[in-house]
Amino acid sequence: MKAQQRDPMGCGPNRGETVLLIGRLIAWLAAWCAARAPWQRMGLAALAGAVTVLALPPFGLWPLLLLTYPAFAWLLDGIQPDAVRRFAGWRATGATGWAFGFGFFLTGLHWIGSAFLVDAETFAWMLPFVAVLLPGGLALFFAGAAIAGRALARRGVARVVALVLALAVSEWLRGHVLTGFPWNTLGYGLAVSDAMVQAAAVWGLYGHTLVAIVLAVAPAALAGPGITPRPARGLAVAIVVAGLPAALFAFGHWRLAQPVPADVAGVNLRIVQPNTAQKDKWRPDLRAANFARLLQLSRGEDGLTGISHVIWPESAPPFLLAETPQALALIADTLPRGTHLITGSVRADAAGRPRAAGTAGASVRFFNAVMVLDDTAQITAVYDKAHLVPFGEYLPAQALLEAVGLTQLTGLRGGYVAGPGPRSLAVANAPPMGPLICYEVIFPGMVVGETRPGWLLNATNDAWFGDSIGPRQHLYQARMRAVEEGLPVIRAANTGISAVIGPYGRIRAHLDLGIAGILDANLPGEIPRTIYSKVGDAIFWVSIFSLLVGVTSIRKWKTQRTL
Repeated sequence: MKAQQRDPMGCGPNRGETVLLIGRLIAWLAAWCAARAPWQRMGLAALAGAVTVLALPPFGLWPLLLLTYPAFAWLLDGIQPDAVRRFAGWRATGATGWAFGFGFFLTGLHWIGSAFLVDAETFAWMLPFVAVLLPGGLALFFAGAAIAGRALARRGVARVVALVLALAVSEWLRGHVLTGFPWNTLGYGLAVSDAMVQAAAVWGLYGHTLVAIVLAVAPAALAGPGITPRPARGLAVAIVVAGLPAALFAFGHWRLAQPVPADVAGVNLRIVQPNTAQKDKWRPDLRAANFARLLQLSRGEDGLTGISHVIWPESAPPFLLAETPQALALIADTLPRGTHLITGSVRADAAGRPRAAGTAGASVRFFNAVMVLDDTAQITAVYDKAHLVPFGEYLPAQALLEAVGLTQLTGLRGGYVAGPGPRSLAVANAPPMGPLICYEVIFPGMVVGETRPGWLLNATNDAWFGDSIGPRQHLYQARMRAVEEGLPVIRAANTGISAVIGPYGRIRAHLDLGIAGILDANLPGEIPRTIYSKVGDAIFWVSIFSLLVGVTSIRKWKTQRTL
């Protein structure tokens, strides 16, 4: 009887048998996914999309991408090529992509519903619509990607390249169309660790997303229509799956080993996190107490000696600060000589007011602003938020929707007015600052104005979303902006997570969610401009063009072989 071959370690069947077994398993899984009935295909696509959320921050289980995205590709393979030529085939393809996206966004953005429960009597009725319409609308990008990918190629390795191309472009479009919403873009899946995020300094979020999609979809090249199992193909996929993360780690460790810039001399920050519940923030009977809490936390146990700048979060004072002399006087009494306050605050445009009570005139315009105050509480610089939150800070077709009784979550009649865009503010005794209010920090390439600042300030109020994954996702997105731009990011959040992030994306200190307190820290220094800060998404688009050339070349070569 012939003895069974064993590997050099003597602990199992030889490697060839193991590889063959894995290949058979993958082929079976691909065939099983492709054979599902339409309703099963939709359900499995939604499940795969939902599980994909675990690959992103704050969970960071990125190897799950190697399961969910190949499953998505194999589910699309089950839509027969001859059916794709008819409308039913396109509809099935789009529906499968939509189901994947719906599962992904429903799970990843469920926390947005918490905002509609802050004032439940007014907005709770909208929650079911939000739970369906927002994920359903965003899922259209995945539907479009599925259709575009299969329009480019439906068989062989070309279909994998086409799907990568379509998914990457759809993610870029999601970040730009209709004001954009690049939350949970897939590139964040490869950005949980300090090392793996560093390549974003070269190609930004969308370049990182392209790499993540290549990694995720690569196993689909091992089985499917037009795929013949070959050792060379298996080796190539193994190199991609193992090599891309290894390359990111290697580059990241090299970059993190570079000299760390010294902290900015003389800039000692105190970040105040009041932890005021959103339902209590604007209550008239609590406004004085909420403001007193800000002042008390700012003083700390040992006063403000040695603190050069106090930082409050978005809309921290529960009133119009610039028009409340009593509050300004209290701030002036609190700040020692030479200490400045940087705070988020609602601002009214005085120029838009009537000249006298009861006379005709333009209505007041309101802005979500960041203000810089000196030690006498004089306002020395102002930034107005430019990228407003739809349905949160304004309504599309504001006048029309208000006429039928709708209002945005802030309840401000007429909504906020958008500012002119990102710019640097002069801050005494500190480098110029780039203010970013709330989710303005999630837009890559849109956080720095014409003049490069020395640091970015993200003043935010995530109290709307409670103790959920939303504020944690927000932190990781702010962190990537630090890496992309080579600038430190200071976060001041009402209920957390406040943080000091260095220019390499390292989180040097933070205050967790749901904690009232202060965070004293030096201001990290900036590093020289990154490649991404100079060229933006150019590397991403060059890569997309290369993929497009690649998939068309593969199709042309396949066509010539069949002639």
